[in-house]
Amino acid sequence: MAKIFYLLKQNNTKTSKIYGKWFARGKTTETLNTRKMANHIAEHGSIYTPDVVFGVLEKFRSCLLEMLLNSKRVKIDGLGIFFTTLENEPGGALRKEDFSPAKNLKALHIRFLPDQEAETNISSREFIKRAEFVNAETFAGQLTEEEDKPSGGGSNQGGNTGGNTGGGGNQNQGGNTGGGGDDDESYGD
Repeated sequence: MAKIFYLLKQNNTKTSKIYGKWFARGKTTETLNTRKMANHIAEHGSIYTPDVVFGVLEKFRSCLLEMLLNSKRVKIDGLGIFFTTLENEPGGALRKEDFSPAKNLKALHIRFLPDQEAETNISSREFIKRAEFVNAETFAGQLTEEEDKPSGGGSNQGGNTGGNTGGGGNQNQGGNTGGGGDDDESYGD
C-alpha cells in the first residue's frame, strides 16, 4: 500500500475557534519533474524509452493548456477532468455593460475533478482508502528535506473549491482541487 507521510501541527492562532487543536499536514518527500516522471513511467515495463515518454508528456502539457485556454474541458479516463474557473474581483460590476474582463476578473484558475467512476474512483473519499498514513516524525532523518509548498505557492485549504468562485456565476464543478502548501493558519475551521 502507498505511504502518505504527515506531520502533526497545532493551531496557534489565538483568535481561532480551533485554537490549540492538532491537525495532520501532508509531508512530501520529493517533487517529480517531467523528466523524472518520464523515467518512472519507462521503468514500468514500457516499450518506450524515457525520451519518448518525456516527449509525450511535454506535448500533453502544452496541448492541455491550449485546450483549457480555448474553453474546453479535458477528461483523462481513469484520472479526471481538467477545467478552468474564473475568479472575480470583489464587488463586481455595478451594471452588466460596466463589466470588463481586464478590470473585473482577478484570475483564471486551472481546476481538477478526480474520476469518480466505480472502477477508477479517485475521489477524496475513495482515494483515502488506498493509502497508509505514516507519521513522518517516525522517519526522522530518512526523508529528504523538500519544501512542502508547491511552486507558485498555494494554501492547504483544499477541498471543494470549484463552484461559485468570487461571486462570478456558478460553475457547478465542485471537486477536489486540493490546495497544496502549508499555510500555518489553515486547519479546516
